[in-house]
Amino acid sequence: MKTFKYLWCLIKYTPWLYLANCVAWTLIYVVPLVPGLIAKEFFDVISNGGRVQGIWGILSLLLIAGVVQVIVIAIGGPIDIFHRFKISGLLRRNMLESILNKPGDRPIPGSVGEAISCFREDTAQIENAVSWTIDAIGVACFAAGAIAILLTINVKITLLVFTPLIAVVALAQVASERIQKYRRASREATSKVTGIIGEMFETVQAVQSAAAEESVINNLKSLNSERHKFMMKDRVLSQILDAIYQNTVSIGTGLILLLAANDMRTGSFTIGDFALFVYYLAFVSDFTLFFGNFLSTLKQSNVAFERMTELLQGIPGENLVEHKPLYIIGKLPDPHYVKKTEYDRLEILEVKSLSYYYQGSGSGIEDISFTIDKGSFTVITGRIGSGKSTLLKVLLGLLPKDGGQIYWNSRLVDNPETFFVPPRSAYTPQIPHLFSDTLKNNILLGLKEKDENLEGALYSAVLDRDIGALEKGVDTLIGPKGVKLSGGQLQRTAAARMFIRDPELLVFDDISSALDVDSENTLWNRLFEKKDKTCLVVSNRRMALRQADQIIVLKNGKIEAKGSLDMLLESCEEMRRIWGDV
Repeated sequence: MKTFKYLWCLIKYTPWLYLANCVAWTLIYVVPLVPGLIAKEFFDVISNGGRVQGIWGILSLLLIAGVVQVIVIAIGGPIDIFHRFKISGLLRRNMLESILNKPGDRPIPGSVGEAISCFREDTAQIENAVSWTIDAIGVACFAAGAIAILLTINVKITLLVFTPLIAVVALAQVASERIQKYRRASREATSKVTGIIGEMFETVQAVQSAAAEESVINNLKSLNSERHKFMMKDRVLSQILDAIYQNTVSIGTGLILLLAANDMRTGSFTIGDFALFVYYLAFVSDFTLFFGNFLSTLKQSNVAFERMTELLQGIPGENLVEHKPLYIIGKLPDPHYVKKTEYDRLEILEVKSLSYYYQGSGSGIEDISFTIDKGSFTVITGRIGSGKSTLLKVLLGLLPKDGGQIYWNSRLVDNPETFFVPPRSAYTPQIPHLFSDTLKNNILLGLKEKDENLEGALYSAVLDRDIGALEKGVDTLIGPKGVKLSGGQLQRTAAARMFIRDPELLVFDDISSALDVDSENTLWNRLFEKKDKTCLVVSNRRMALRQADQIIVLKNGKIEAKGSLDMLLESCEEMRRIWGDV
């Protein structure tokens, strides 16, 4: 039932466009009624010894009917294409919005390949289902008109047309569960293949350095073999059903023609009646075939909706078909950028009993509490696996917290994932994500350059010294994931992206890990020039630890100690180990 509910919601998204599409294609399907009547008249004229002038008049009418049908198709085609695009566009838009609103470290439940499969195959499936409802209306109107005319010729023969329809419906119902099973399996197998191909492209160097080419290829072959098996089952079942539909229709057609021939021998059929009956019979038989395929499409659409709903990760499926603007025609709206207000100014950030546990392992962070004052420089330190990056991700909402509270100026933060964004906060991860675009566009990400201090951001991120060495300066294309930049340049580009947004809270996750000593010292010194900036930094570097107003030492996901560097070196053995390892 949910499938019909969702399809109805999609139909209501653009009701006037759907209606126009429905009218156009109903006319396309109904217009062939006219040539049938003309053919009947044509054969009656011939069989009755009609004049040539009458025949030419009939042929003229037939030509006019053909021209009208071509015109209607020329109008209905673009309408259908635009309507299809609106349906699939809405589904993709709502799925993308759901992904973007998820905790940043868990945007999708499965692999990237599975998500791409949903955006591509599943939306196309639903697009077809909505469009086919229009075809169903048009075909049904033709069938109703044709049957009404055929009943006036011979009731018995006309009723026999529906015998194949009954068989088709019964077969579709019997095969419905297996259709869903094979379609889901083939989609999942395809997404696995797509995912591993993407991973292969991303890890070429790792595969080559480990001499693991044969192992990776064998894995791809195995997944592709599994995909081939399920797709063959899906395709074979579809072909078997199509063959049954076609043969059922053919058998019914043969029986009807035999009965019609017998009636013609008795004189109850004219040649014109026979021509009309045979002409309509082909279309009505196509209706039975279409109806069976339409039922299969609805079953497959149920699978598509289930897969897309899984991508929403707990969000109600109704959000998938929620009506939202698409901006297909006209000027796109400018990117929304929230201006900083007094509400956004940071005076104090309080974290109380913050906890998060990774599913399966039970590791994570537990009962983390600390306070950050305005203008302070706080460093989170600890050995590998102590929970430093996890703490930042939970604080910023990139991972959903399992317990605890976060207060911004004594106001409870209910949704960290939507709250800790510019202009309140900005974050530079340890491994930044860049796009295949210019350096400038990677820093601005939609901000208008004239309204922002690009040069200041480049200076703060110590990128000003690198610009001259780039082929086209800030307009240099940096390639997929910034492949043309060094590791240090990648991190500093991400830092510039953060600085240009002028946030109240600057959050760094081990940003200096890929920097040389000179660049690191320059970065921190330029940052310390901004006396009003509040910083939360993950680092084990001595430069950062020496400048810290507060150091939080983590061990096994818990706070081992916190305080100044001098105090911790005196009282905390874990801090002394970290300092000695630097």
